[in-house]
Amino acid sequence: MTTVPRTGGPTPEALARTLARHPRPAGGDPMRRADRPLVSLSGMVINNQDQPAQLATKRKPKWLKAKVPGGPGYEKLRSIMDEHKLHTVCEEAGCPNMGECWARGVATIMILGDTCTRACGFCNVKTGRPAELDKDEPRRVAESLALMNLRHVVITSVNRDELKDGGAGIWAETIVRSRESCPDMSIEVLIPDFEGDAAALQMVIDAKPHIINHNIECVKRMYPAVRPSAKFDRSLELLRRVKEQGGVAKTGIMVGIGEKDEEVLELMDELVEATSRHAGPHPGDPCDILTIGQYLQPTRNHLPIDRWVHPETFEMFRDEGLKRGLKVVESGPMVRSSYHADHQADVLSTIEAERKARVGGDHSG
Repeated sequence: MTTVPRTGGPTPEALARTLARHPRPAGGDPMRRADRPLVSLSGMVINNQDQPAQLATKRKPKWLKAKVPGGPGYEKLRSIMDEHKLHTVCEEAGCPNMGECWARGVATIMILGDTCTRACGFCNVKTGRPAELDKDEPRRVAESLALMNLRHVVITSVNRDELKDGGAGIWAETIVRSRESCPDMSIEVLIPDFEGDAAALQMVIDAKPHIINHNIECVKRMYPAVRPSAKFDRSLELLRRVKEQGGVAKTGIMVGIGEKDEEVLELMDELVEATSRHAGPHPGDPCDILTIGQYLQPTRNHLPIDRWVHPETFEMFRDEGLKRGLKVVESGPMVRSSYHADHQADVLSTIEAERKARVGGDHSG
């Protein structure tokens, strides 16, 4: 029997399972070209002598270690998800924190199916033509959440650009039903951009989730490669509209995908400047929560990892975000947009309570 040497990357079986989810490249393979290169410089690059350096699996540094899924909490959520035929972004996107979060009784429900109409260069959710819209999904989600007995839940979805409202109707019904079935649970939604449709976004805002999250994902320069079907300014405008109507706005980015540190700081400046331009209840109040995590390449058909960002750099990003007026900045190698979302909500609630107390004190004086 032939043995496969371990290189620190995924096993052939695991890689085959993941590649099977992507019948076509997601747009991130640096070796795919529409035309043949006129000149090859591979032989002039030392690292390319033996194999294409761009496609070599990078060994993860010691600070990127995830727990193996298991335990009573994990098994309970697993059973509820299967019984109600629900999808989770934890599984679909291959989140490294799934074992830890599920063991704590925290999961991110993914609605509108498991097939996305977009093919972003970083995302492991499968792409293609989605199945017929499941109009019973809001009821099943609400019933399953009641069984989970959670304090905080995150609900997300794939992009459904083929639908007239982008799935906003299902989004709104899911939020309303979930709030009715779990009145003591806070609801955070991680929504798509609805292709800039203001009416679709308004349906979600009117359903009154506690936190509205929409990820910017990367710096503006990298949008053509990372988010070819999205627009940087459109995402900023979505977050601005949330703040304008008094909502709690959250966003997230990944690093290590080709950006520079100074570009991350510039993104923070753009985020604060854009979301502060509103006439809502607290004019000048910017986006509330920002998450920053390390990009991990799901398959060779996705964008390659440019660098491993050191934990000290993540600490610098957190400090710089707080200096710019962002209330909560969750920054670290293993951070994902839903990681410690319940803790972020608690911190934000404490900050808001303190602000209200200060305002009340000022009026009384």
